[in-house]
Amino acid sequence: MATPPITIHAPTPSGGRPVTVHINSHDEKLGMADSDQDLVVFLADAGPANQELILDNPSAVQWQGAAAHRYESA
Repeated sequence: MATPPITIHAPTPSGGRPVTVHINSHDEKLGMADSDQDLVVFLADAGPANQELILDNPSAVQWQGAAAHRYESA
């Protein structure tokens, strides 16, 4: 199974989740997301269509270290 191209990493101790996209065999940082709205903006800049719809599509987005759509630290 291929690695999803967009990864929302575990929340940082101060809250927020780093977001990366896998392009040309390396990960590029898109930013720190504090909400789904932040993700929509990052994904719009990265190019995928229907940003809101792909947040729950495991073939496009991988949520790591915490439940999807949760941004506070554990």
